[in-house]
Amino acid sequence: MSSLSPARRRFVAGLVLLALAVGAVVVVVVLNRGDEVQPVAQNPPGPVLLVPGYGGSTTSLQVLADALTDAGRDARLVPPQGSGTEDLREQAAHLGNAVDDALEETGASSVDLIGYSAGGVVVRIYVADLGGGSTVRRAVTLASPHHGTDLAALASSLGQAACPDACQQLSPDSDLLRRLNAGDETPTGPAWVTLWTDDDKTVVPPDSGSLEGAVDFSVQSICPDLTVAHPDVPRSPAVIAMVEAALGESAPAMPSATACNTG
Repeated sequence: MSSLSPARRRFVAGLVLLALAVGAVVVVVVLNRGDEVQPVAQNPPGPVLLVPGYGGSTTSLQVLADALTDAGRDARLVPPQGSGTEDLREQAAHLGNAVDDALEETGASSVDLIGYSAGGVVVRIYVADLGGGSTVRRAVTLASPHHGTDLAALASSLGQAACPDACQQLSPDSDLLRRLNAGDETPTGPAWVTLWTDDDKTVVPPDSGSLEGAVDFSVQSICPDLTVAHPDVPRSPAVIAMVEAALGESAPAMPSATACNTG
């Protein structure tokens, strides 16, 4: 613009600034588009997606998936992305793809999500950050380190090789968990249920599995005499009964002690 007169330069500069301002408005609109959550109807229920924990093994969830199938639900295990130890945000995006596929395949308007252990944190990221509030009817987490686990903090001190991305993110002071827990712990959209066990030696302390705003309880608050270790949570008959009740058409509520006598 050096060949232009001062007045012309000011005019052209003004046009550039105007274009940038308009562009900024457009960008803000685009970024905010879809941020408004539109909660789905609570019935009829759609497919149930089960999200595995750290390491991505779906074996521990098979018993629960089979029980839900026997109860007439379309239950689907979400295979891990890679090793299941990658960035939890990438795993949440992977879950989003699985949700989209299930909705397209079934024609349903919503899904129910069950996140076991670290899978519960993945569910929260999907709902909070990736539009899941408008696709998820029920979000159930089982023994999930929502506020971190001291075991991950210990492993983090040993470096990346001993503690990959997902492990580091499950440390109580991780940036991801601080951000996720800074606002509403149970974002608008689904009805939330959080279940955990006092006997947990993996999620330390066990009540890290608790979320404010959820139907929230430990197994032992319902079944005081029941011992359920972390690996046994998704295959415990009592827990399965509690999950089945949480996924019903009526609003989730604290389970009754009848679940304790299941099996």
